[in-house]
Amino acid sequence: MCGIVGAVAERNVVEILLEGLKRLEYRGYDSAGVALLQPNGILSRVRRTGKVQELVDALSDQEALGSTGIAHTRWATHGGVTEANAHPHFSDDRIAVVHNGIIENYQSLREQLTSKGYTFTSDTDTETIAHTVNEELKNTDSLLAAVQASVRQFHGAYGTVIMDRTDPSKVVVARSGSPLVIGLGLGENFIASDQMALLPVTRRFMFLEEGDVAEITRRSVLVFDKDGKPVKREIIESNIEHDAGDKGGYRHYMLKEIHEQPVVVRNTLKERVSDEGLLPDIFGKGADELLAKIKHVQIVACGTSYHAGMTARYWLEQFANVSCNVEIASEFRYRKSVVQENSLLVTISQSGETADTLAALRLAKELGYTASLTICNVPGSSLVRESDMAFMTRAGAEIGVASTKAFTTQLTAFLILTLALGEHNGMAAADKQAIVQGLHSLPAKLEETLAITQGIEDLAEEFADKNHSLFLGRGDQYPIAMEGALKLKEISYIHAEAYASGELKHGPLALIDEEMPVIVVAPNNELLEKLKSNVEEVRARGGIMYVFADKDASFASDETMRVINVPHCDGPIAPIIYTIPLQLLSYYVALIKGTDVDQPRNLAKSVTVE
Repeated sequence: MCGIVGAVAERNVVEILLEGLKRLEYRGYDSAGVALLQPNGILSRVRRTGKVQELVDALSDQEALGSTGIAHTRWATHGGVTEANAHPHFSDDRIAVVHNGIIENYQSLREQLTSKGYTFTSDTDTETIAHTVNEELKNTDSLLAAVQASVRQFHGAYGTVIMDRTDPSKVVVARSGSPLVIGLGLGENFIASDQMALLPVTRRFMFLEEGDVAEITRRSVLVFDKDGKPVKREIIESNIEHDAGDKGGYRHYMLKEIHEQPVVVRNTLKERVSDEGLLPDIFGKGADELLAKIKHVQIVACGTSYHAGMTARYWLEQFANVSCNVEIASEFRYRKSVVQENSLLVTISQSGETADTLAALRLAKELGYTASLTICNVPGSSLVRESDMAFMTRAGAEIGVASTKAFTTQLTAFLILTLALGEHNGMAAADKQAIVQGLHSLPAKLEETLAITQGIEDLAEEFADKNHSLFLGRGDQYPIAMEGALKLKEISYIHAEAYASGELKHGPLALIDEEMPVIVVAPNNELLEKLKSNVEEVRARGGIMYVFADKDASFASDETMRVINVPHCDGPIAPIIYTIPLQLLSYYVALIKGTDVDQPRNLAKSVTVE
């Protein structure tokens, strides 16, 4: 959500800024802009609504020069999608600001600044940052001091970068709740909201902590904590890869990422699971001692990651003999909860920067959880740095906004966690063997499942004129049905909702008619006969069924039911396998609908605001 790129160098930084914005397009945005301190001392700015390419085209029509600059992709919160609301924002053609997050007290700040003679040209909360810094510069000639004084007035979340036309040698950055990373070069330094943006120019990064303010010049980075004291932040050498420019022959990143799942799941398992069980220290040094104490797990997440947590609850309680609660992060952080004895707080996030999940982790530390673990895809992210333990999913860069491979690797990670906790809580030998064997067979089963693509592509054509759909699942397939419904609504804009199959007669049956396709996930397990009864309830009321069923589950296609056979899989890994056909269904329906598959409207990849 929103992207920031900044640079202080000797060379012209325009192409660096634009390339950085392109690498952040996956985050979701609706406008883009760049501000430069030009050699003639003028502070220039170009902004455009729409894609980054619109900005690139606009800059190609003029000679854009500047060795200090900032750039931004905006996801609208305060004010509509207009050029006036796009970042960067100015104050008196002296101060330029880009900002991720929300200044919650912007309205009162706006009134104060207006009374002091400042004119606002946008509807955004961000413009108050520019004017506040400008006002503070009346009391000091130091941009750093002005920013430090300004941030004490802000309530809310911000990752912000500020330039001063009168001092082109530096930028000042501040971080509270919204991530910022500094990229270190030779005689030049960079800033971004995500290290992905800076990989073409550096591999050395410094991650700012909560409350940090930093002054960045070509040759120095000075960091100050929330109390204004100088601090040193660790420099990390990144080996992360980014292939955002390469769809690998696929039409969309989403389809590429769906087909990458066998490979990335192998990466998740690599050097972690042997034929006998788990290898040591896979959750970090000292983790085994912490996990041995755990008798309860509290999972906190948002969106797709929440569905992974809901699935994990079935596994943890059935196999590991550990009680488990799962809660949406935005709910968890705003209600009074009771912490059970010997509880583990597990957060899940693809980006590691999800605002509500990060806030939940910080709250959990105050509430007295025994330990915290994050399941995450981004090394060096805030959740990874601030958790006691971290398990990296190794999914690689996920560019499509609708999560696919991140989800299946999260599920794989949870099966591994189930094994780890089960070792300390009397897991049955047969259950351990079933999970270990299932994990070893998982990549091959995923490849086998991807082979049913053609049947799903044909089926998707029947959704072309549909506006609503219902997904059904039982047991650990219920969260998979929820994830399937989420994927369909995210990228095809078809209204979709999911129910536990046993809930049909408690309301949803009223919706059933020939215009409401019903999608069912039906593995061959102990709940199959119950599920078949639910299917008959739908058929008896004129509903049209689309059943993804185990090839041994004895479903047959007819005029009221389309059956897609899914390769047989046993027990624990079935939810991961049945995720694949639902991802493919949503993808091919979106193609037919003609929507923007990789960047669906109104959505962002990394949600760094509440």
